[in-house]
Amino acid sequence: MKQQPADDGLAIGELVERTGVSEGTLRVWERRHGFPVPERLASGHRRYSESDVELVASVVRERATGMSLAAAIARVTESATSVEGSIFAGLRRSLPDLQPISLRKDVVLALSRAIEDESCAQAERPLLFGSFQRVRYFRQSQRRWQDFARTAELAVVFADFDRPHMPEVGPVELPIDRAGPLTREWAVVCDAPGHAVCLVGLELPVLTPPRDAAREFEVLWSVEPAAVRAASQVCLGLMRRASPELAERFSDDALKLSAGPISDQQLRLASAITTRTLRAMG
Repeated sequence: MKQQPADDGLAIGELVERTGVSEGTLRVWERRHGFPVPERLASGHRRYSESDVELVASVVRERATGMSLAAAIARVTESATSVEGSIFAGLRRSLPDLQPISLRKDVVLALSRAIEDESCAQAERPLLFGSFQRVRYFRQSQRRWQDFARTAELAVVFADFDRPHMPEVGPVELPIDRAGPLTREWAVVCDAPGHAVCLVGLELPVLTPPRDAAREFEVLWSVEPAAVRAASQVCLGLMRRASPELAERFSDDALKLSAGPISDQQLRLASAITTRTLRAMG
């Protein structure tokens, strides 16, 4: 009997029927390559979207040409995320119910540092991404990010660097398109098992530039694993585009994305970040 898709997505059996890829193979791809990325119900069952069907089918087509599995997944996922170019837009599209709030730059900075400090203290081998707009803004936080990178599985920062740079100490520095949306975006993404949090801000345009601390951002921040995965996927796509060499080095088990429904641990994380932010602002 044909398995019907659930109202909240496609079960793994439906994905198998639609793509011809076995359930065991899909689980191996997810475990080793972080692909495809299912949503998780409260029961822990996987659910997939229609776009996942096309992504898996595209990987099958690429594999048929003789391409390696890692390269096929990288090409397909890069193609899927390249249209984003914007972490903020990607997060809004993935979770339209996640509403932005307007915050001044000094508040965004306090919230970002609370996320960084809590993640540095609690997250184990995370994927870390930061978007700083300008190199000078990153340099103000460079020592902090050098510390974060020591315990990270992967740490990447985006700004208007002249070229990619992979220092011996600290995060990988990747350039952004100076005519693209990241020139207006601020982001901190920490994706680790049992510890997922992201903040993405879009700077609001103004006629008269305000003093630095009063710059305004529309901000999305969340400890919901699905939101963090969405932000991580866009960041990984940006990384692959800016540095294929780095993507090749981190194309297997290292790039596992967090999964599972929101938990009490995640709620405690949100509380801890809020407390740190209020203390800093007080």
